[in-house]
Amino acid sequence: MGKNIMPGDLVFIWAPPRGDSFIIRIIQGSRQDTRLGQILHDNLIGKPYGSWIYTNLGKPFCLLRPNIQEFSRRVRRQTQIIYPKDIGFILVSLNIYPGAIVVECGTGSGGLTSVLAHFVGDTGRVVSYEKREEFSLLARRNCEKWGVAQRVDFKVRDIADGFDERDADAVFLDLPNPWDYMDRAKEALAPGNRLGILVPTVNQVEKVLDALSDNSFSDVQVSEILLRYYKTNSRRIRPEDNMIGHTGYLIFGSSVTGSPVINDEGGNDLS
Repeated sequence: MGKNIMPGDLVFIWAPPRGDSFIIRIIQGSRQDTRLGQILHDNLIGKPYGSWIYTNLGKPFCLLRPNIQEFSRRVRRQTQIIYPKDIGFILVSLNIYPGAIVVECGTGSGGLTSVLAHFVGDTGRVVSYEKREEFSLLARRNCEKWGVAQRVDFKVRDIADGFDERDADAVFLDLPNPWDYMDRAKEALAPGNRLGILVPTVNQVEKVLDALSDNSFSDVQVSEILLRYYKTNSRRIRPEDNMIGHTGYLIFGSSVTGSPVINDEGGNDLS
């Protein structure tokens, strides 16, 4: 049975034909201004998700449950955010699951932080390091808006001295110079688990790969995610004029102990 909208709920409102959309928290007496007119929050209270509301100009908006993809790309920001197209791949590549302990460095505006906290659940934990206090405070507010701040430890400090955590299920670095902290990341990560890194340029990828090799990471992968939407008019289906192209290079590697011994026949002697 669907739940009716109540004060304090987050609602994703969407309007045809151009897809105007907003995520709003319902507050009695408040309103949402749009180019299609005004929506009074009081008119949404008691309505079921999946129903329609009309602006003062008679324009329709449907009332939908918000999803973490839409939320993460709309967070209030002071820094460049990680795009949902990359976040999805990060989640599966790092094997984020309910109950996981995840260490993140480079909190930024909290876009990725909120998604990690969403997926680790109430039994998991995200520990997010950020050296600029104003960024950490903004990230906390964004996580509070999605309702997951209680799952995050926000730490304001540089990681030059290392992470407090050990045996983490996953570590993710979003830093200008992640290669300088590869040994700290390895200390925090449980053996056999994966480290993820985001960098925007090929020159940075080269330095990361060297650092991963020097610190005994295996199964290293480098990828770039490109996303193209299509127009949904059934009579003229074609790609949208704009696409979300390069946003960064994703690098993943698994923490291992030492290096394998390679015998003369070309096989691996792992005994």
